[in-house]
Amino acid sequence: MAAAILTRPVPAAGVLCVGKSGLRCLSVSSGRCKRQQLSHRVKLEAPPKVRKEPMEIPGLERITYEDRCYHVPWLARPQLPKFRVDWNPQYYHSPPAEEMPLYKDETSYIFNPKCRLLGGVKQALWLTKTKLIEGLPQRILSICEDPAYTLPNHEELVQNIIYNSCLWSTTEEQREREEYCPKLLQGLLHLCRLQSCTHTALSQRSFLDNWRLTTFWRKDSTLYHVRGTNGLLMSAKTSLDPLASSSEIQATEQHTLESLYPLSPAIDLQEVNVYEERNHLGFKAEYPFSNPHTIYLTEPCSTRAKFLPDQLRAKMIMFAFGSALAKAKTLYGDDAKVLPQPIVVQSVSTDGQLFHFMVLQLNTLDLESNDGVKNIVWMDGDQPLYDTVAPKAKIKRKVVLVPAGLAGFKPETFVKFWAMYLNGAI
Repeated sequence: MAAAILTRPVPAAGVLCVGKSGLRCLSVSSGRCKRQQLSHRVKLEAPPKVRKEPMEIPGLERITYEDRCYHVPWLARPQLPKFRVDWNPQYYHSPPAEEMPLYKDETSYIFNPKCRLLGGVKQALWLTKTKLIEGLPQRILSICEDPAYTLPNHEELVQNIIYNSCLWSTTEEQREREEYCPKLLQGLLHLCRLQSCTHTALSQRSFLDNWRLTTFWRKDSTLYHVRGTNGLLMSAKTSLDPLASSSEIQATEQHTLESLYPLSPAIDLQEVNVYEERNHLGFKAEYPFSNPHTIYLTEPCSTRAKFLPDQLRAKMIMFAFGSALAKAKTLYGDDAKVLPQPIVVQSVSTDGQLFHFMVLQLNTLDLESNDGVKNIVWMDGDQPLYDTVAPKAKIKRKVVLVPAGLAGFKPETFVKFWAMYLNGAI
């Protein structure tokens, strides 16, 4: 009876019986049987057919359904042009670089907000023909040491700003840096703006978020650009006074720029052939606050972040130099050499805990060679505002590793922040 029911030979145990009927041996799992069936079906399927264009016969005209605007089986398929919608970016295809109007044979190198200089500060100093001086200028240090310019009860106010940006405005254990860092910077700037009643010149300031900068210069017969939208710019009606005297400016002629050999000075810069030699500070001609004062950057700087501390300080130098260069070209033209009145631009960068302070003085537009007068930059980096801030204490083996709340507050860092903000208003 069993022999009559069985219509096909049964394979041995453990051997999969796969066929078009979908039968399988019960001695193997269903998952393995399904995989074998799928692979078997793929082998049995025919390859997809490729549409072949009809043969072109000289002297015969093909009759298509193009004029009817719908498919007709017994008529030939028309050769339609490629669909292009210029107003929709989804369908836009840029032409080759050689066909663009701004294409040039000379290669240019662009520093944008995403560039990370491998050489760090040394590379930025070479590109901008600048001499580095450690520490802040004496004028700003005198503001820090003068008790007449000290904010009343500033330690308690700054601590409240830190608590508000890191702890009070969230229920999470730890906020993201992208959230509390801009909030901390805005809180400190708001505290400084409140002093406009005491120092009336502070009311002659303006803030521009995501300001746009475009400028260019030549160094060793190579064209360089600084352009992009980045950071917060505080501008003023009047420019900052020079920080270095004429004798100190002339003494920079003896300074020798450090070479980057074997690295190229243009390493990590964007290499382009489609560009425009344009100089624009981001202001209109009738804008009253047309003098750049301080550039504020909120970038993470650590070994695990996007920018290393040295690369972040290099970015501060490049954007401060670019804004000063654009302002100098607007005032004195492209052919000026040693400026009759140097341009001073400040920069402050923070990751929510560490602060970097920088002041740049542009002395010359003769950037082609490494000889002659150099520009000057003062740098004071890695200044912590506090050590730790946590909603609750971190305890391990009955030892408090991180105390609750704010710990290690350093008010002298805010004093430098306030002195750079006050510079030019007294």
